[in-house]
Formats: sequence, C-alpha cells, structure tokens
Amino acid sequence: MMYASALGRDPEATYRQIDIAGKTATADGPALVQVLYDELVRALRVAAWATENRQFRMKSEKITRATAILFALETGLDYQAGGELSYTLARVYGGARRQIVDASIGHDPAPFREVATSLEEISAAWATMRAA
Repeated sequence: MMYASALGRDPEATYRQIDIAGKTATADGPALVQVLYDELVRALRVAAWATENRQFRMKSEKITRATAILFALETGLDYQAGGELSYTLARVYGGARRQIVDASIGHDPAPFREVATSLEEISAAWATMRAA
C-alpha cells in the first residue's frame, strides 16, 4: 500500500525505491558499494540539472543524498585490509564532499558534474575489479 500511495505523488521516486530495493535485496558487500556509486553519481547529475533549472528543493535533496552516500562509503572503508587505497579513497570522498558543499551555495552546475565524472571513474574501476 505504501507504494500505491507514493506512486500518486511521485512515480519516478517510487520506481527508484523499488529498483534499489530489488538491487540490494540479494546483493553482497561489493555489489552494495556499486549501488552506492551508481546512486551517488545519479544524485550529483540530478543536482546539476536542478541547479540549472532553479529547482532548489530537488537540488537540496540530491546534495543531501550525495553527501550521505559519501559518508557511507567512507565509513565502510577497511583501513587494515585496504591499506593505502583506503586512505586515498577517504581523501577523495572528503574532497568530493567539500566540493559539493561549496557548490551547494552557488548556482553553477559544473562542480556537481565534475565530481560525478570523477566518481564515475572510480565506479567503473570498482565494476572492473568486481568482474575480474
């Protein structure tokens, strides 16, 4: 019933909830990280669109989502097993958060796209590593 009532308000958001629930229901740890990367990049691209189109509520929601995902990714780092890579990723995530927060007060969509592009590269490397 929750989906039916939500569907009337925002069908796209309802679809996303169902899609994410399906992806995460049987996913292992590495697959969940991939879902986080995908959602992070998507949130940043939507934040850029919302910035261009003066959709400030949506921009705020997507910035909040992106920063929460970055915190989740950083929290999940295993510094003992990951060694220097974990420390490097922590610096990347922290830098991305700072760039997003700095951009959040402006009206330029470019920083959101730049961070999304950088994180897409990490996401692609993660996907390649998982496939190997």
